[in-house]
Amino acid sequence: MAITLEQFAADLHAALKAQPGTPGRERARDLVAEALADSAFVARYIPPGTPERHLLYEDAELGFAILAHGYVGPKSSAPHDHGPAWAIYGQAAGETIMTDWKCLARPADGAPGKVAFVRDYVMKPGDAYLYDVGVVHSPERTGDTRLLRIEGLNMAKVKRFPYVVEGDRAAAD
Repeated sequence: MAITLEQFAADLHAALKAQPGTPGRERARDLVAEALADSAFVARYIPPGTPERHLLYEDAELGFAILAHGYVGPKSSAPHDHGPAWAIYGQAAGETIMTDWKCLARPADGAPGKVAFVRDYVMKPGDAYLYDVGVVHSPERTGDTRLLRIEGLNMAKVKRFPYVVEGDRAAAD
């Protein structure tokens, strides 16, 4: 039987409430992977034509948000974290090249934070990754992609601050 959005949201809520912090988020990441393995769930909630940011659910008690994302053509983001929150990225279709960054300095007093390159990896359909509080990352998409993403807080309501890359990224390869 296909997973429904209501069941998925309830399972996330239960996991995050039972194990606050990273253990609950890791369980939530596993639930994202399970939802991505359900072709009916993906077809219903993350179909072709999904807008770039589509809020599916926001938890009234815990504040987490479930989003579907659809991107047409190339799109990339600068290095970022999720401020006071965390995020789980789940690849539904296409591929995302994700970059992990080492935080050298957090943004402060109007100055951007500083990061150094750590690694690149490709997220393929079915992959789900947790980016815990403070973890800096950046996605790059070279073609059409669709994602299922969980935000610890609805990031549309959170002010975030930029990061700049220190040093030569290629030197770290």
